[in-house]
Amino acid sequence: MKSSILKPLKFGKITIPLPILQGGMAIRVSTAPLAGAVAREGAGGIIAATGMGDEELINQIRLAREISEGNGAIGINVMFAYSEFERVVKTAIAEGIDFIATGAGFSRDIYKWAKESETPILPIVSSAKLAKLAEKLGASAIILEGTEAGGHLGTDRSTWDIMPEILEVISIPLIVAGGIYSGKEMARALKMGASGVQVATRFVLSEECDVSPVFKKVLLEAKAEDVVKIMSSVGFPGRAILTPLSKKIIEGNPPKPKVCEGCIKKCTRSFCIRLALESARLGDYENGLFFSGSNVFRYNDILPVKTIIENFVREAEEELS
Repeated sequence: MKSSILKPLKFGKITIPLPILQGGMAIRVSTAPLAGAVAREGAGGIIAATGMGDEELINQIRLAREISEGNGAIGINVMFAYSEFERVVKTAIAEGIDFIATGAGFSRDIYKWAKESETPILPIVSSAKLAKLAEKLGASAIILEGTEAGGHLGTDRSTWDIMPEILEVISIPLIVAGGIYSGKEMARALKMGASGVQVATRFVLSEECDVSPVFKKVLLEAKAEDVVKIMSSVGFPGRAILTPLSKKIIEGNPPKPKVCEGCIKKCTRSFCIRLALESARLGDYENGLFFSGSNVFRYNDILPVKTIIENFVREAEEELS
């Protein structure tokens, strides 16, 4: 899909026809079927690589490219907190990934690893200080994620409050995430000076997202008061839907891990984040942690990726014109 009003998203050596990235949601919420479908429509699809072995990651990248039909771009997202962060990054670079987004901590080394291949690195940050540092280290673009976002959070401040502060201190493109639930918010971000937006929760509620129908049902039925913050065992706050597990975490009595695989560099071991996220993906309502953005209650349908992107573009164009 193309737009006569929206400008392409350009960073590093990459040009994406539409200024939209699909958020990288782990564990295995955003995989090749979703990322490939998003790219096929002219946007940026992202595979959540945290927790994947080399063979699985390579296969996912190749499948996403096949589905994309050569359109858009395919990237990965990997948490810096992940104990095998370096392996995942280097595997993706060797496979020729278009770009890498990374959050849940801040890496300096990743820019050295990506230098030879000129792979664009897009750090997910929540402050002007980190955005400025990332540009100095070699970031190709900055992804700003405010408190409205789902999953692990680096701030309790709104996306819209932080955005002007970052724009003042960087010269590379800014991609805004957190609270972007429709084309109207996308247009708002672009008007304020962003080069693009990253959208996550809306794409969970797509036909192509490969999660259990239970996961989608939990999000569809969520009310505004059901969206809560928990303290993740990764060491960051997280935004999720109120379910039996998230309630236990808030109350301070989550189930302790019986076995630890050491998947996180510094884990509080208050509960197993890997098991909780995997349980959610598989549809285990009692034991799953269902990450979600703050505006999930605004959604009431599951749509094809094509329709979701068309709606975003149409709504944004109406606001901008």
